[in-house]
Amino acid sequence: MSTPDTNATIMQADQAGSRGSGADASAGRVGRVVIVLAKAPVPGRAKTRLSPPATPEGAAGLAAAALLDTLDAAAATPGARVVVALEGSPAHGVRGDEITAALAGHTVVPQRGDSLGERIAAAHADVARTYPDAVTVQIGMDTPQLDAGLLDDALRTVESGTAAALGLALDGGWWAVALADPGHAGLITDVPTSTDETGRRTLAALRAGLGHDAVTELPPLSDVDTADDAVRVSELVPHGRFARAVGDLLPVPGGVSP
Repeated sequence: MSTPDTNATIMQADQAGSRGSGADASAGRVGRVVIVLAKAPVPGRAKTRLSPPATPEGAAGLAAAALLDTLDAAAATPGARVVVALEGSPAHGVRGDEITAALAGHTVVPQRGDSLGERIAAAHADVARTYPDAVTVQIGMDTPQLDAGLLDDALRTVESGTAAALGLALDGGWWAVALADPGHAGLITDVPTSTDETGRRTLAALRAGLGHDAVTELPPLSDVDTADDAVRVSELVPHGRFARAVGDLLPVPGGVSP
């Protein structure tokens, strides 16, 4: 899915139409965008901290289910276009046909940059160039319990005059960032990721750049890093694909199979 011209990829997909309803039919205006930063669920490369107890194939299966549920929530967000910044090829991953079909209704661009912070900033920059009037909310694929209501609330927050909103994760990271100006994602490019301080430092970087009162917090969520996380999150959304995948893979309470 890579291309030498990321902006052209967005433009072509936008002209073809997408599942999201973020475009004003009369003017072609896109006012809100949900950005999903995702990785193709390839065994050995996705959700590796779930192994053990899961096998690499099983961990990738949980990642695939989480991505599919996340795409459903993004697609259901009122008035929003969905842009997926993707690393890897779904064709090489678990549930590749399902994921390819789900992505077909959205705009897909390749991730760019070496660090996670660079890839986040690049995804926002791509959207800002193509949809200059849009506010954004960016999520990953680690919180399959989120729903369209949470994403709509995040977008409404930055549509109402707040410059940014950050949803902290219970493990010390963050699960969502919403921006009135997507270009401000550059403020968090250099924040170290995957640490117990990532969320706090990201919040501090946004407030340093935009003003303390210009940045608000979204409700905290638990993301899925370990088997125990997977079980806890699946209990919050018992009827989703993720919960079914967890039930098949980790049937014993606490997430450890005998």
